[in-house]
Formats: sequence, structure tokens, C-alpha cells
Amino acid sequence: MRRHRKVKIVATLGPASSDYETIRALHEAGADVFRLNMSHGDHEEIAARHAIIRQIEEEMTSPIAILADLQGPKLRVGTFARGEEELIEGAVFRLDLDGAQGDAARVCLPHPEIFAALEPTAQILVNDGKIRLRVRDCGPDFADCEVVVGGTISNRKGVNVPDVVLPLAALSDKDRADLEFVCELGVDWLALSFVQRPEDVNEARALARGRAAIMSKIEKPAAVKCFDDILAVSDGIMVARGDLGVELPVQNVPPIQKRLVRKCRAAAKPVIVATQMLESMIESPMPTRAEVSDVATAIYEGADAIMLSAESAAGHYPIEAVRTMDNVAREVESDPTYREEIEASRKVNRQSVADGIVVAAREIAETADIKVICCYTESGTTALLTARERPHVPIIGMTSLRATARRLALTWGVNCMMTPELTRFKMAVINAARAARAQGYATEDDHIVVTAGVPFNVPGSTNILRVAPCKESLIYATDPG
Repeated sequence: MRRHRKVKIVATLGPASSDYETIRALHEAGADVFRLNMSHGDHEEIAARHAIIRQIEEEMTSPIAILADLQGPKLRVGTFARGEEELIEGAVFRLDLDGAQGDAARVCLPHPEIFAALEPTAQILVNDGKIRLRVRDCGPDFADCEVVVGGTISNRKGVNVPDVVLPLAALSDKDRADLEFVCELGVDWLALSFVQRPEDVNEARALARGRAAIMSKIEKPAAVKCFDDILAVSDGIMVARGDLGVELPVQNVPPIQKRLVRKCRAAAKPVIVATQMLESMIESPMPTRAEVSDVATAIYEGADAIMLSAESAAGHYPIEAVRTMDNVAREVESDPTYREEIEASRKVNRQSVADGIVVAAREIAETADIKVICCYTESGTTALLTARERPHVPIIGMTSLRATARRLALTWGVNCMMTPELTRFKMAVINAARAARAQGYATEDDHIVVTAGVPFNVPGSTNILRVAPCKESLIYATDPG
């Protein structure tokens, strides 16, 4: 399905969007990628949603990416005898390993690894940062804290510890079981929650064994500090602003977002901007002006994709939320300022023949009357490099591998089409011209740019570029071989 925008839309599936009719409507409205949240729903429900997506993909002959989002280690307090307590600013409150129910003076925090890493003055945040504690004294099984910001604390509320790197594996036992299940099911991307170090990514990659690409979620200060190392071993990045905004001052998040998006683009790796983009549309059919501006900002920055979470998973208006994102994207990308910002943020990175080929393809497209860039790709690398250039013309990714086509559904500006395996460059040009005409990108009177690697079917071998007519008789006339 041809999109009339470059940025991609990720829609999370859930109770509000789990049946065939809704999922198909979401795709038709603009969703390019579907996120399966492993924190919600059992394996049977996940498998059912996966099957529906693949059915729609087959019916519409449109590659769809499926992103499985692993839960990661969840840190939570225990339970209270009365269900909840009110913490008063300035009071002392103890966290410990005692399994007894809590009261106004203490509660169990069943995570010894937290106590092992804590130091005096460290912050502990509860319930998305609504309650803030400062450690005064701590040991291997307790932490006495001062209540800095009080409020109601209740059973099993989440805990964040922003000031220390916790000795926690990014993958819990549940995550390992979920990872194996979704890889066997056939998802395209794995999102890792609460990544702190590159070793977390390497562990997931070893378990995935090439069955899915690895996306690191940046939602902890430790991940921001070593982002370059995490990016180097990841296939993609998600800027998960929810937890990031809890563990860091909220004013720090926008510049971090902009910085990470630029680094991902320079590395030719897709980046998703996520969390609370159209939060009010959970309850309202219309977004706020601030939310629309937030979505637009991510698009102006050059993000590959923008994501809906509860808006499409549990909200009352999932289809309207996707349609809103699609409308905002089209409007922003038609703004002359958008092209100015995209081109101003382009970072020259020419280290290989393939880099030179894709830069030349973009420059030719900008200089001549070229309608589309068609790039043949097996691993997806050529399409990613082409997308890094952010050309003003569409990109068609031509591949014989369905897994590659699906993964590229997440990448800025790339529309993938399946092609048979090829052995001759002339047939590559002919197939590219046919694809450009079939999708309405060009007519017989137009020209296209075709990039490929010869010999074919060898990943990373992009070494040829041709400006070709879309009319087959002209292709044969200029290349009789």
C-alpha cells in the first residue's frame, strides 16, 4: 500500500484493537507497523493478533512490520495492609525485604539487587515519579528514605531508581520465554525495555539468532550516557519518553530526543519517537494542539517513525488517532520548512562505495526530473543508507526476501515491493520500472534511479547506479544485453 508520506506510523494493539476489522482499518488509515506489547496479553492473544496481521498483509499485498515489545524487569513495591497509605513530605519511610504487608512507615521492596546498588542521597521514585524518596541510610536489605514529594502509595506501584546502574539483566525469565515465543511466531522486530548497557542488547541478539531485528528502548539515564555504544550494537532505537521523563527532569527530554534522532539517522538505523504523542485521544476524538505540535516536532526532526501506545491499544478512538497522525505527517512533509530542516541536518558520512552510490542517487534525484529511487537490497542496508539521505523523492525497496521487506516497513520513506531473484542488471531495471509504474510513482514518460549490487543476492555489494527510462522499449533499446 503506497503511503503519501515518508515518516512511518506504529500502532500498538490491545483490547480496543484486537479484531480483524479494527486492525485492517488501522492499516488502511495509515499504520505501517503493529506493536505487540508483551506486558499485556497472554501468548494465545498475541498469536491471534499476529495471525490477523499476516492475513491482512497477504490480502493487501503490503509488507507489514510486527514489533514485539518485551516487558523487561519490572520493579514494584509490595502490598499494604490497608491497600494504600499517605506519605507525608519530610517523613521517614523504609523500604526492605520483609515480606509482611506495609503500613505508613514501611513496605516491602522485593528486589535485593536494588539495595545492593543504592547509596545515600540516591533517589527512589514510585508510581511514575509522583512520589519521590531520598535515601538517608541503606544496607543489603533496607533503605531508610526521606519523603521528598509525598502522596498516596498503594499496592504494587512501579519503582524507578534513576541515580544508579542496577545490576539487573535486561531480560527476565518472562522476557526470555516471550522472546523465544515471538521469534518462533515470526515477528520482525524485538524491542528491549530498560536497556542500560550494550551487553543487554548482545544478550538478546544471541537469543534471537537472527530471527528478528533488535530495537533498544532508551528510557534510562544510564542508556543515554552510553548511547553511542548501545546504538552500535542495535538495529534500531526507540526513544521511550515515558520512563525517560520519570527518571530525568522533564525539561531534559526534548534535547535528548533531538540528539538521539540525529545520531540514529547518521548511523542509518531507524528510530521511533514514542509515548504520549496523542494521549488525550484515549478519551477524546480530537487531540490537543500541544500534542499535534509534539507529533510534528518528531517529524521535523527526521524520525523514522512515530508511535501510538494506549491511544490505539485501549483508547476509544484508535482509528481516528492513526488518521490524525497520518494527516499531521502529510501536512508537515508538504511544508517547505520541513525540507529545509531535513537538509540542514544531513550529516555527510561517506565511508564506502555504497555510501557514495546512495549520495549520488539523492543528488541526481534533486538535480534532474527523477520520480523515484529504486534500490535492490537483500539485507536492507542499501535501503537504510538511501533513507539516511532523506531524498525528496520516494524510495522503493526491491527485495526477494519477505523478512527484509517487513523490517524495512519501519524505515523512513521506504516502500518495499517483492521481486524474484535476479541475475542480470537489465531485468533489475525493467522490474524497477514496472514497480514504479504499478504504484503510481512514475509514468512511461518519466525517469527513475536504480541502484543495485552486482553480483546479485550478495548483501552489502551495492556498486552500480543507473538513470533509466520507465518505458520498457527504451530500456531494451539502451541495454540490449
